[in-house]
Amino acid sequence: MADAFDDIRTHRTWNGRANSQARDNTTPTVGKWIERGHGVSQPRQVLPSSFYLITRRCTQRQFLLRPDAETNNAYLYCLLVAALRYGIDILMMCAMSNHHHVAIFDRDARYPEFIEHFHKLFARSQNALRGRWENFWAAGQTSVVRLIDTEDVLAKLVYIATNPVKDDLVERVHHWPGINGYRALINGKTLRATRPRHFFRAEGPLPDVVEIQLTIPSELGDRDEILRCFEERVAQFEERTKRERAAANRSVMGRRAILCQSWKAAPTTFEPRRVLNPRVAARSLWSRIEALVRNKAFVRAYQAARAAWRDGLPAEFPVGTYWLRRFANVPIVSVS
Repeated sequence: MADAFDDIRTHRTWNGRANSQARDNTTPTVGKWIERGHGVSQPRQVLPSSFYLITRRCTQRQFLLRPDAETNNAYLYCLLVAALRYGIDILMMCAMSNHHHVAIFDRDARYPEFIEHFHKLFARSQNALRGRWENFWAAGQTSVVRLIDTEDVLAKLVYIATNPVKDDLVERVHHWPGINGYRALINGKTLRATRPRHFFRAEGPLPDVVEIQLTIPSELGDRDEILRCFEERVAQFEERTKRERAAANRSVMGRRAILCQSWKAAPTTFEPRRVLNPRVAARSLWSRIEALVRNKAFVRAYQAARAAWRDGLPAEFPVGTYWLRRFANVPIVSVS
């Protein structure tokens, strides 16, 4: 399979001029530019039995996820359909008005298919609900952060649950009128969603009802202890934020004001641009160093295998290669 930029390389120089013009040797072609590592995201290792934090923002930061009965049900329905289809364990989720967070456990290294299916399905559903035709999600890549240790997973669970409190939208987590899995996880409640009345065909292949329980996988540790720590940290965050808010003379927006917002609106606050986009989260220095070293080793092995493969030479790709394994059936290094 040729590189996605091969056709561009043979017809157009990097600065956009036709290739028929005499080339200046100082002007790199797209191919050379790519070979130097610019403009193309690094390959991402996809390993089984891994925890991830997934985040995606709506286009132009619009409130396209503003909570209402139809949106809440559609979000939950599409999320559960995708999770059940690809064998993903959902630990925690929160749908804010213009972005969402989901913490997952990926047993079979299929999270790329999961987020692709979920985001496509929900974007089409929500566009049908809103009467829109343009892209629903922001153009940037979905943020996928691998969580290394139990403490890292627990910290992200607290972060997801307390997002509405952190942004001064509501005073308590359970006051948030949108989707937030905090109570369902703590109480072991089964989440249930019905097939939305918009976009989905009544006689279509998708189920009328989907149900799932948020889970703490055994790979993470003792469930009761983790839930106890989770609940305690959420309560501490709520109290600390309440004191800080009182000291700064701030107030929360409140449920009623949130529900009255237009879905066409967007925050007026400044959003930092071109910031770091981490791929791993680890509070332990040594765990973080180890994860980064492993990532670098994977990228080097992948690039070497890909270069050999493109030249028609025998090549085995490192464990964790996803796209080329799925779509080009490249050989993967066997693990004894």
